[in-house]
Amino acid sequence: MFETLSDRLNASLGKLNRKGRLTEADVDEAMREVRRALLEADVNFKVAKDFVTAVRERAVGQDVLKSLTPGQTVIGIVNEELIQMLGAEREPLNQPDRPPQIIMLVGLQGSGKTTHAAKLASHLRKEGRNPVLVAGDVYRPAAINQLQTLGKQINISVFDEGTQANPVDIARNGVAWARERGLNPVIIDTAGRLQIDERMMQELVDVERAVQPTEVLLVADAMTGQEAVNVAETFSQRLGITGLIMTKMDGDARGGAALSIRAVTGVPIKFIGTGEKMDALEPFYPQRLASRILGMGDVLSLIERAQEQTTEEDAMKLQDRMVRGKFNLEDFLDQLQKVKKMGPLNQLLELIPGMGAQLRQAKAQISDDDYKQIEAIIRSMTPAERRNPHIIDGRRRRRIARGSGTSREEVSQLLKQFTEMQKMMSQFGNMAKKGKMPKNLPFDLD
Repeated sequence: MFETLSDRLNASLGKLNRKGRLTEADVDEAMREVRRALLEADVNFKVAKDFVTAVRERAVGQDVLKSLTPGQTVIGIVNEELIQMLGAEREPLNQPDRPPQIIMLVGLQGSGKTTHAAKLASHLRKEGRNPVLVAGDVYRPAAINQLQTLGKQINISVFDEGTQANPVDIARNGVAWARERGLNPVIIDTAGRLQIDERMMQELVDVERAVQPTEVLLVADAMTGQEAVNVAETFSQRLGITGLIMTKMDGDARGGAALSIRAVTGVPIKFIGTGEKMDALEPFYPQRLASRILGMGDVLSLIERAQEQTTEEDAMKLQDRMVRGKFNLEDFLDQLQKVKKMGPLNQLLELIPGMGAQLRQAKAQISDDDYKQIEAIIRSMTPAERRNPHIIDGRRRRRIARGSGTSREEVSQLLKQFTEMQKMMSQFGNMAKKGKMPKNLPFDLD
């Protein structure tokens, strides 16, 4: 996500950071490079121009040029202006005066409406809601079957009336059906088209009038660049678009649509799709995305993903084992399983400050195969070997290597890395016992 733009911005702003003092000429040169980077990332021309103008006006002030760290101050200004461009604050879903909350999804064919209807339902259920999906696309072959399949996959009810019914009636009846059963929210999947046409738009207007949705979310494909912005403008002219779901954000290295769309249309991005799995949908936080673009990582999102995979009780038990130096390969394998559920390793590393840029510079390709090899090695060990890795001698290493389809050297390397990890955790535990841990940790080890 935003790889090209992130690398370009970091390169141009990094030059400023290496200078002890800045002049207006230094700022102007950096802003020219920033503007070029934004345009190459497919950011709207006017948005890029306004952004650079706003940054320059603030960056050439005397307080900046005469500060002790002018380069870092300029980077801070760029970060703040990026956040403003993206919408300043997270915009949650609107809540109705009385239930149910009705969410209508619209967009072009191929943008991912049906899939993201199911993703949104899954996301809202994690928040303790009881959603229902309404199959309102009667035109695309197998659209209803697709939604039913996804509904079964995530165990969420799907209301449909077949392909012969009128989409307006389906939406109205679906809301009534949900209200009778106390289901809330109601997520309505509507039909898309390969191009915007009057009949399609009028049908959506009729559905909107019939059910009075709390939210009308436009599902837009980030890979289409400025075309996504044009689509958002067109839909906004006819419908009361309240928010956007930007899909395929994991596949767009440029990201211009996401940066432009709020500034051009005034419509906030509410969710971003970051992968194919049902849990690959994130609430949109402008601050976090700006931080990712500037290579500062996104630790909050990483923590949230981790919290979804473990309970507080399990976390405390693991913490206790770490502190007492009891962390073993069985614990490590259990944690590895949780990490796998958090998403692709490359995506997780992008959330760690500075890590994404380092990986790209090293052209490192980290895949899920790395998980599989570690798992294979640990699973080829006996329970006693996992709990007491120090008993693994040369004969055992040969057996483990044969069982896991790896080499003895790879087994030895894993054991060496694990031993180093154990030492670090032991030191961590000793510091905690002596009260030498930093006071601003997010947990208490006492």
